[in-house]
Amino acid sequence: MAKERILIVDDSAEIRHVLRSMVLEPAGYRVWEARIGPEGLRLAQEEAFDLIILDEQLPEMTGMQILKSLREQGISTPVIIMTGYSSEEMAVQALRLGVRDYVIKPFEPREIEEAVSRAMEEGRLRAERNQLIAQLEKANRRLQQQVQELNTLYSIGQSVAALLDLEAVLTRLVEAAVFLARAEEGLLLIKEPESDDLVLRAAKNIDQRRARELRVRVQDSLAGQVMQSGEPLLVVSGNPKVATGYLVRSLAYAPIRTAERGIIGILGVTNRELDRPFTAHDIQLLSALADYAAVALENVRLYGEAETERRKLRAVLQETEEAVVILDPNLDILLCNPAAIAALGLAPDIVGKTAAEVIQHPVLKDLLASAVKADRTLHAEVPARNERTYSAQLTPVEGVGYALMMQDISRLKELDRIKSEFVFTVSHDLRTPLTTILGYVDLLEKVGPLNSQQLTFVDRVRGSITHITRLISDLLDLGRIGADYDLEMEPLHLESIISSVVEDFRPQVEQRQQELCWEHCPLPLIRGNPQRLRQAIENLISNAVKYTQAGGQISIEAREGAGHIVVCVADNGIGIPLADQPYIFDRFYRAHTPETDEIVGTGLGLAIVKSVVEKHGGRIWVESTPGEGSTFTFVLHTIE
Repeated sequence: MAKERILIVDDSAEIRHVLRSMVLEPAGYRVWEARIGPEGLRLAQEEAFDLIILDEQLPEMTGMQILKSLREQGISTPVIIMTGYSSEEMAVQALRLGVRDYVIKPFEPREIEEAVSRAMEEGRLRAERNQLIAQLEKANRRLQQQVQELNTLYSIGQSVAALLDLEAVLTRLVEAAVFLARAEEGLLLIKEPESDDLVLRAAKNIDQRRARELRVRVQDSLAGQVMQSGEPLLVVSGNPKVATGYLVRSLAYAPIRTAERGIIGILGVTNRELDRPFTAHDIQLLSALADYAAVALENVRLYGEAETERRKLRAVLQETEEAVVILDPNLDILLCNPAAIAALGLAPDIVGKTAAEVIQHPVLKDLLASAVKADRTLHAEVPARNERTYSAQLTPVEGVGYALMMQDISRLKELDRIKSEFVFTVSHDLRTPLTTILGYVDLLEKVGPLNSQQLTFVDRVRGSITHITRLISDLLDLGRIGADYDLEMEPLHLESIISSVVEDFRPQVEQRQQELCWEHCPLPLIRGNPQRLRQAIENLISNAVKYTQAGGQISIEAREGAGHIVVCVADNGIGIPLADQPYIFDRFYRAHTPETDEIVGTGLGLAIVKSVVEKHGGRIWVESTPGEGSTFTFVLHTIE
């Protein structure tokens, strides 16, 4: 039911009675009356009415005069004018003064009822509009506050990310906490590792003497409660104590928590004089700033650790005798140590430049050009200045790019040369006496009959001489291959060489009741030495035949890959023990098992294969399971 207050100002008692009893009170309105103009003006000034029904002609003061006086005083109560006559001038004047409606006497109660209803509805709508505007203004102020808070947090986030000056970042965080919480003071305390006390690292509006002396024990303190519980703390009454002799009216604390070290301190705001309690929203803002403080502290700690490791790495690289060059994925130089600068004759200021601009050595240029395509560790032998030789290794490093390491192997190369010359000379010189011995052994049977035991001894001598002769031949071959003797390269079809070798081994395989599988198929041209490649394939097939039992199977497969040929020689023989597999390509190395004791060999066959393959720019490896067999695989590049 309506509860609005309405003032009737009319000198006619009859009209006042009709309006009160027949229109307004039945509709639920509360009614006040005035008989003359001054009385009506006084009531309108003293009371807050929702509507004034005002007669235009009143004793001592007209209705228009009352209306004008109210508007001049800023009273905007809705008004309905009652008049005995209507004129255009009066209507315009009334509208200018904000009259909601006017009724011409005489009128029916229904007319005044409708006018009142319209005025009240308009008033209600205006009240709702004013209330909505007030709510919007309040929401807008809150939104502006939130935008200001977000801008402040964003600015702090940028500072944390951009600055490594810890004191400056922490000071900004405390200032932001004081600003956002509208606090008097702010402080940031960090736990000392030695004493577990909290010491002040940054403050706002705390005098210097107190700041210098401020030290909070974790035990028996509000800050200690936050450190132990890990939860924010809000105290709004009771004069809480920050430290001994340091009382405030209200305070709010938020823990500073890191993933690695847990809670390491607190960020707090206090009101020492201002009687304004902090809110849960202040705690939320404080917690966000505390997270930023944790990030800043962790960034500085991690940066310090990284800087320490960087200095250690730089010291190691500066002092190491090995040449080291670090490149990014685009092959721009990130680091080059003095050994590399000296070895390659580079300028000291090459960091940031492209490797192709500054590294002119042809072997290294080819190695770097192959790095992106290969996506694996590449090796090369690099002859450098002053007759030095380096073993270069270019390795992809995830997240960095590439690491080029060059080890000086000049002394090893010289020793290898001396050793090769010695082996070559000794091997060559041994051939003459061995030939003489073999000749005399063959003459023994011609100078007189030999008994069975003597014949056995002669056969053993002949077999030993043959073994030594084969060993010398293999040693000479290794020396020639290493020295690039008889290693002229030419375009050739590898499948033809394999087919020829397979046919040569057919009688031996059939004698051992083994199966030899090979399917001739066209392959791209490669550049190689036919004699050495034939020797390598012969050694691989010979090994497969020797180490495969009667009735076993040997298979040879050659297939084309992306720019290369893959050759596999597989058997289902005795296999190679896992412990021996890393060494089977070493010179004179043989796996010793009960199954291999009776098998004759020099231990140089696979070393020759590896040397031949590598001289052709390829690589070789083995996969073997004892009791199941072995597969030797080598890869050679095709002619582009």
